[in-house]
Amino acid sequence: MDASAIGAAVRARRRSLDLTQEELADLAGVSPRFLGALERGRPGARLDHVVAVLHALGLELEVR
Repeated sequence: MDASAIGAAVRARRRSLDLTQEELADLAGVSPRFLGALERGRPGARLDHVVAVLHALGLELEVR
């Protein structure tokens, strides 16, 4: 899964939960700026931050 696919999944799940970027960032303990970059699929995101966002959304990162 590439960065743009992760970002799209995060955005879709956030919207399905009716959360703003600011609300999700607060729940995950990351900045809204980081979350925006993640949703846009920017590469190079800190893995611990990505995992925190996924956890806040009830999603998991699967390694194949």
